[in-house]
Amino acid sequence: MLTVGQIAPAISSPNQNNQVINLSDFKNQKNIVLYFYPKDDTPGCTIEANDFTALANEFANENTVVIGVSKDDCGSHKAFIEKFDLKVELLADTSGEICKAYDVWQLKEKNGVSKMGIVRSTFIINKSGELAYIEYGVSPDGHAAAMLEQVKSL
Repeated sequence: MLTVGQIAPAISSPNQNNQVINLSDFKNQKNIVLYFYPKDDTPGCTIEANDFTALANEFANENTVVIGVSKDDCGSHKAFIEKFDLKVELLADTSGEICKAYDVWQLKEKNGVSKMGIVRSTFIINKSGELAYIEYGVSPDGHAAAMLEQVKSL
């Protein structure tokens, strides 16, 4: 399990435009809100992405980038962004390596059925590359605004 204060696990993954994004590219320059979500274009995931988009300028004013991660591929991410005019980067973790590194790939139960899946989670990484905030089991409603307040407290 990850803990506040430790160095964030490294990420190198393609975004919606198939451009490789590395967390290390932001070190000493920007804070990162890294959020994990189960699937593109589903109700909770759409609420969360739209809420982060609505606050995109405020995150930018706090020198912070917002990056979403799911196991969807680049094409799915691109369609999701275009459909809702999203203002976030979305990384394709098709292999599940990033989900495992951040311990969000867990056994989940829905309607009495247990299966592995992404637990909606958010990590705030400060400019030094350290985990400044960790939340597992996120509820999408109001989450983006709460993360903005966390970023402002850095």
